[in-house]
Amino acid sequence: MNNERIIQLLETQLAHSNRQNEELTQKLDQSFKQIEALTEQVRQLTKALYGSKSEKSKYQVPDGQGSLFEDDPSFNESEQTEEKSTETISYTVNRKKTNKKRNDSFGEHIEIEEVHYHPNDSSCDCCHEPMVEFSSVLVREEAKFIPATLKRVQYFEHVYECRLCKNDSLKKSQIKRGQAPKGAIQRSIAGPTVLAKLIYDKFAQYLPLYRQVNEWSRHGLLTNDKNLSNWVIRVATDWLQPVYELMKKRLIAKSVLHIDETFAQILKRSDGRPAQSNAYNWVARSVQSEGPVIILFKSALSRGRATLEDFIQGFKGTVICDGYSAYNHLPDVQFANCWAHVRRYWLKADSNNGRKGVQYCDQLFHIERKIKHLSPEERVKIRQQESKPIVDEFFEWVDRSPFFGKNALAKAADYTLNRKVALKRFLDNGYIAIDNNAAENAIRPNVIGRKNWLFSVSEAGAHSNAICLSLAETAKANGIDFYQYLVKLMTDLPNLPFQQQPEILERYLPWSEDIQATCRK
Repeated sequence: MNNERIIQLLETQLAHSNRQNEELTQKLDQSFKQIEALTEQVRQLTKALYGSKSEKSKYQVPDGQGSLFEDDPSFNESEQTEEKSTETISYTVNRKKTNKKRNDSFGEHIEIEEVHYHPNDSSCDCCHEPMVEFSSVLVREEAKFIPATLKRVQYFEHVYECRLCKNDSLKKSQIKRGQAPKGAIQRSIAGPTVLAKLIYDKFAQYLPLYRQVNEWSRHGLLTNDKNLSNWVIRVATDWLQPVYELMKKRLIAKSVLHIDETFAQILKRSDGRPAQSNAYNWVARSVQSEGPVIILFKSALSRGRATLEDFIQGFKGTVICDGYSAYNHLPDVQFANCWAHVRRYWLKADSNNGRKGVQYCDQLFHIERKIKHLSPEERVKIRQQESKPIVDEFFEWVDRSPFFGKNALAKAADYTLNRKVALKRFLDNGYIAIDNNAAENAIRPNVIGRKNWLFSVSEAGAHSNAICLSLAETAKANGIDFYQYLVKLMTDLPNLPFQQQPEILERYLPWSEDIQATCRK
């Protein structure tokens, strides 16, 4: 009995040891997986901190997938400078520029000023007789800047009366008065050109209002940033918003939209949240193949689905977007996801499988580059023939590959498979783009401006910013000079009954014949 008891005890201890070993093995496996995930995370963070910020690789890069802030190639061109003349000025001639173009850096409308130099002594050093000019040499060209001029314009209304009727007791006195055009802001010194320059500098040059104060003061207009802010809000509300609302009606009538959003900051919020909380700017952009391009911004306190519903209320069609969860389950709306975002996930998975995922995406973008100038019907045909087999093979490869865990490769696989239906949507509709780069490019001015404006004090200011940005970017997309467009809007609209006759506003859309004729760049 004693031996049997000892054997039972030993077996019990052995079973307990085996259980402990199994538990330790499981913990060790979990530790190895955690170490692997943390190592991958450290590698990704190190790459993000010290590595290249470009998405470019040795493989083909899709259109528009470079940096959003690439340098303007015009800055890489060398200046055309030559030797300086040492003679004195004899005379100056002003004339309009001819067709002969010596320097491509100057626009066609630039006036030419000729400065001629003659020898101080035009007599011959040998025989001392007067010398005769036989040629002239253009030695250099340079740009000359003439600062803007501020004028104080006073409008007088003259009153006339009929003296004969006035002196005749049987007749009613006749009086006529000249009618000056209404200003953009009543009882304000800000005229259309000042307001246009103010808005242009902020939303096209990204110059915040507090920096504009000193510039206006240098020109002789003494004001402050609070006045400038009030002018922008008033003009946006009275004259620009009606055009904005009409543009929105045209946008909602489209069948395909690009949509994206980015964060912003509003100090005085109506929802009671602190000023440090994120507000958001949304952008919607129509596609080129559905007529004139329209770009609309909307300021909101939230990034939620309710904001999206309000923004595109009445829209029935397809929204091209990223994988954010708010882009889902809206009535009468289907969503097409962006392959550029898929490519970024596989690009982050810096491994052989990651590079293979990037190659699949690059093949699709290569096809899109070939067919971007074709009609929607032709694009669908080629996508079905060439792109669909690649897409099917890609999803089959991801589906059968054992990508598990929390590393970049597993995240890329999950992101891809979870959006399989929305990613395939471009194959059946030629109006749908393969990526959402159009929306990302459209929202870029807001990102650049945010670095300069920093924040909006009020929600009214943020709303006005969205209206001004919408007109600025839509004007740019339709080849319109934004400054001239603003001048025309604020000169004409205060004197037109567009509230009673809304059809008048049709003539002031950026793509209308009248605007194209008068404000074209």
